Amino acid sequence: MKFKDLGLCKEILSSISNIGYKEPTEIQKKAIPNILIGRDILGCAQTGTGKTGSFIIPLIEILNTGKSKSRMPRSLVLTPTRELAMQVSEEFNKINKNLNLQMALLIGGTSFVEQENKLSKGVDVLIATPGRLLDHIERGKVLIKDIKLLVIDEADRMLDMGFIPDIIKINRLLPRIRQTLFFSATLSNEIRNIGKDLLINPKEIYISPYSSISENINSIFIKTNSKKKMDNLKKLLCIEPIKSGVIFCNKKADIDKLSRFLKKNNFNTVSLHGDMDQNLRISSLERFKNKSAEMLIASDVAARGIDIDGLSHVFNYDVPNNPEDYVHRIGRTGRAGKNGTAYTLFDDNDNKTIILIEQLIKKKVNKTTFDKIISSQNYLNQKSNQVKEKTNIKTKSVLLPEENYLNFRESGKIPDFLNTK
Repeated sequence: MKFKDLGLCKEILSSISNIGYKEPTEIQKKAIPNILIGRDILGCAQTGTGKTGSFIIPLIEILNTGKSKSRMPRSLVLTPTRELAMQVSEEFNKINKNLNLQMALLIGGTSFVEQENKLSKGVDVLIATPGRLLDHIERGKVLIKDIKLLVIDEADRMLDMGFIPDIIKINRLLPRIRQTLFFSATLSNEIRNIGKDLLINPKEIYISPYSSISENINSIFIKTNSKKKMDNLKKLLCIEPIKSGVIFCNKKADIDKLSRFLKKNNFNTVSLHGDMDQNLRISSLERFKNKSAEMLIASDVAARGIDIDGLSHVFNYDVPNNPEDYVHRIGRTGRAGKNGTAYTLFDDNDNKTIILIEQLIKKKVNKTTFDKIISSQNYLNQKSNQVKEKTNIKTKSVLLPEENYLNFRESGKIPDFLNTK
């Protein structure tokens, strides 16, 4: 199946071609046709499967006809984090490049005035985090009674972060007759029950079981201890050929501490966590995306909101408290058919959590020690040096046979290779 087989307009097809998308992913093949005929969707898919495109592409196709009104958007996309909202808005701008739909991004930490000015001009698509949207609604700056299409992205993360009461409150302000797209990385009973209140006769789409890990990711657990953890991480960063990598920490305090340590050791890093000012968060992501910083040190607030091309490595400075977050963290690498490497540092206190991770991914994790990593690297360096030594051995000049010299002498002709000017 090709994108042109999905019944999309030429402007969208042109944008998709310019981005470089060759053909729709599995979730796009199943979701887009159903969305275009007006079905509600209950979708289960991991990040990295093309999920964002599966709802942004048909949303733009549907909204391409019609006109927005001041402070009354026609569609609403809700995400749990600012980073994910920004990622969705970037995808929207790419697909909307050849059309003229208007979008507003409502996230915390940025100017209310700028957002209100955008809303007053009329927008077709509202991409928002629940808290900031409710702030605008309570201020009377936006009305959502004209929403025709609602998208709830990463519903399970909404549940984890305590946003479900906000979702329920927003739902009560929306028109009952609308189209709703509900996406989650897991379909637990609790998530299904929430979906029942939002969806009408939905088409259920299940892509890539949550517990699956891409075959392109080489995931390794390395045993360490708390006293040596920073030094061991530094050694690992020196050994690995890193193009760009993310280091995940469980605690915000550890992010700042680790950042200072690595910068002191001449690593080019930026940080990202929930307590940072929004402008600083945006600046950190931009520096990381444009390769001016090679390492991003982040909390799980970024685990589902980062989509960086060519991310070669993920480092779990801590074993994540939630086993599901392990899959999301390492899923930042090994995307789009490329290979990636994920290292997780652990000690004896993490054994119970590792067992839960193994139960989730349905296989044993690959464990090793730093001593083995170092000895393996020393062996590789030794072999590499031997190869270099062989290539550096000077070869003896090959002299012409004696009879050739005699022929040259008797003929009286000087050979060309001896002629110098």
